[in-house]
Amino acid sequence: MEEIRNFVDEMITWAGVTGDFVPMLRHILLTITAILLAMLSDFLCRKILVPLISKITDKTDITWDDVLLNKKVLTSACHIVPAVVIWSLMPLIYLEYPIFKEILERATGIYIVVMSVRTALVFIGSFKGLEDSQERRSSTQQYFHTFCGVLRILMLFVAAVVVVAILLDKNPMTLFAGLGATSAVLMLVFKDTISGLVAGVRLTSNDMLHKGDWITVKSVDANGIVEDISLTTVKVRNFDNTIVTISPINLVNGSFQNWIGMQKSGGRRVKRVVYFDFRSVRLVDETLKRNLLARHFATEDSFKLKESLQKAIDKDIQEGKDIEDLKNPAALAPTNLQLYRKFMEKYLRQRPEVNTDLTLMVRHMEATQCGLPIEFYFFIKDKVWVNYEHILADIMEHAYALANEFGLKIYEQYPEQ
Repeated sequence: MEEIRNFVDEMITWAGVTGDFVPMLRHILLTITAILLAMLSDFLCRKILVPLISKITDKTDITWDDVLLNKKVLTSACHIVPAVVIWSLMPLIYLEYPIFKEILERATGIYIVVMSVRTALVFIGSFKGLEDSQERRSSTQQYFHTFCGVLRILMLFVAAVVVVAILLDKNPMTLFAGLGATSAVLMLVFKDTISGLVAGVRLTSNDMLHKGDWITVKSVDANGIVEDISLTTVKVRNFDNTIVTISPINLVNGSFQNWIGMQKSGGRRVKRVVYFDFRSVRLVDETLKRNLLARHFATEDSFKLKESLQKAIDKDIQEGKDIEDLKNPAALAPTNLQLYRKFMEKYLRQRPEVNTDLTLMVRHMEATQCGLPIEFYFFIKDKVWVNYEHILADIMEHAYALANEFGLKIYEQYPEQ
């Protein structure tokens, strides 16, 4: 640094300048020299160092260095270098003007702090580029994402304290120590922000929500995919492409439905109830039997007694018990609803879209005044909404149509005229 000052003095002497103009000319030349050196350092960083680092990261096989050391981060870091050059040359230039030197040093220090924090924020923000190719964040990634949000707030807070300390010419640690007395006021002012921050951390740490999850929040009419989770908001894109922003506090204190379990499972559940008219439930007669056999909706085995029941009857006969009612063939005949339930379970198991490894049944529910409810409970392999609805409609339409083949009538309540 001293060499620069000596060089400038030699140039002034060589130019033959003497008298009162020497100090003024010296400061002008030193200021111009500092500006030129700062511009040169900025040029070297942006035109040589940044392209060099970019070429090195492009040649590596790993991808994280391309994201974290991207051009935006490097360019932001280059803006700090000229300020550092000015800062280092300041005592040399304005040695004889301490007041002016102090003002410029504070201004340069504030600039360095602001640009350093900006670079750090850009660097932290570049971590998001590592997740852009993924539709859903893992719990570790989401926790790290939340941690980055907390880190941004802390960095901005620390930077603000340091800037104030520079303006007041105080030790930053002294200001940090004095904040304890105003913490209650700060907590009152930023109560919503702090509550949202805590709620966001709870969502992440408890593995309740991730980017890419399908959630339903009835209180705010949200039903769609989580696009982003920040410290204070959760952004959800509904299936009609509207965007809903929800506070993490509402999700933590209220309730929401996360469909990730269904998305990870082997199928999406179907739970449909069909009401049948009680008057249509009857024993199978010969006419219905012939029709069912002709249409291959039932087999001869369907009309035979189960082996266990037949053995029980034979045992009662040997013991001389009164089985007068069982001697009537009609008393042991199957019902049309029984055959229908068995056929529909077989039909569902033969559908390639139905996951037979999961629960599958057609069952009775408690009778109501609107008829006998029969529930169809099974899982469809394709979980994509549109495909799921089409497959479900196709299956249930067959269930409605086949009921008539078994002599069953679906209950209908006609509107009052």
